[in-house]
Amino acid sequence: MMHEFLIANRTELERRCRDKVSARPDRSPNRQQLEQGIPKFLDQLIRTLQAESEGALAQALAVSGPAAGDPYRIAELGVSAGIHGADLLTLGYSINEVVHDYGDLCQAVSDLSMDLDEKFEISEFRTLNRCLDNGIADAVTAFSEHRDVAIADEQALETNERLGFFAHELRNHLNTAMLALAAIKSGSVGLGGPTGAVLDRSLIGLRRLIDRSLAEVRIGPGMTLHRSVFSLAHFIGEMKYSAALEAELLDCGFNVEPISPVLMVDVDKDLLFSALGNLLQNAFKFSGKGGAVTLSVDTQEDRIRIRVKDSGPGLSAESAHNMFLPFTQSGSNRNGLGLGLSIARRSVEANGGLLIVESKLGDGCVFVIDLPRR
Repeated sequence: MMHEFLIANRTELERRCRDKVSARPDRSPNRQQLEQGIPKFLDQLIRTLQAESEGALAQALAVSGPAAGDPYRIAELGVSAGIHGADLLTLGYSINEVVHDYGDLCQAVSDLSMDLDEKFEISEFRTLNRCLDNGIADAVTAFSEHRDVAIADEQALETNERLGFFAHELRNHLNTAMLALAAIKSGSVGLGGPTGAVLDRSLIGLRRLIDRSLAEVRIGPGMTLHRSVFSLAHFIGEMKYSAALEAELLDCGFNVEPISPVLMVDVDKDLLFSALGNLLQNAFKFSGKGGAVTLSVDTQEDRIRIRVKDSGPGLSAESAHNMFLPFTQSGSNRNGLGLGLSIARRSVEANGGLLIVESKLGDGCVFVIDLPRR
């Protein structure tokens, strides 16, 4: 009978299962895996088969559960399989490996029975398959549930970090603006002096934060783009007016080269405004006082390329490759959250374009927004 075969060959079956796990890349059996895994399952399978051979069907079902499981009652096998699935997640296993963990035993039983020329009843194979099905189902369910919780916790932590950074930066700008406004209201300083410039700088920072946050929401999953066809020259003119004040406050040169009035694009205007605004802000930041930033447009067949060139220190190849990752900052100036370029790239890509950077150390950076030409 199968339960007698399992008892007599239990050590050999466990060894074969361990060997199968060890044969997988970068895997070796772990004590935590062994405690709730195959040894536990073998014990429950043996007791189920023994109970069925004695006609104690209720006792067998209490151990391993009915076919397709029972949503209103969790059998002993289901409890340990759930613990096993959660353990495998903790150990870094994949859901594919969870399934194979039970499949290893089925293969080991089949191979060893053939080696020893052992024959089983069809009903015993049905019991084996039922136990395997229930074990796999409960282990995979627990694995998936714990993984979903882990993913949700990770996403919540990331969201809280972003909100915390955002609130901190927002408070700093707002506090500076309120102090500047209080000084101006006292009558001791004027709007045209350094205090007025501080107020302007704080308000620009607040606007930039809000624009960036709105762009991040707009490029999120399920959001619809609001595309329209418009003149690129008019758009750049609006951008020039907005960026010139920031350049003046930073005492950085800003030049916009002439743009052909016939160039048209079909994109989400707000997202493009946010992306280009982030690039210009980044260029002013690294060019610094006395530096120079140039905004230009050129065409290549059916593409339009908006170029932002700065006079900063430039970037190494490694820094240029990583600079579009979230919370990544290059250079010595660490103001901001390191999100602007990441959001800019996603905003451009949402419009069917590309955002690339051309740079080398000591020679500044050129950011290029490559868009389809209308």
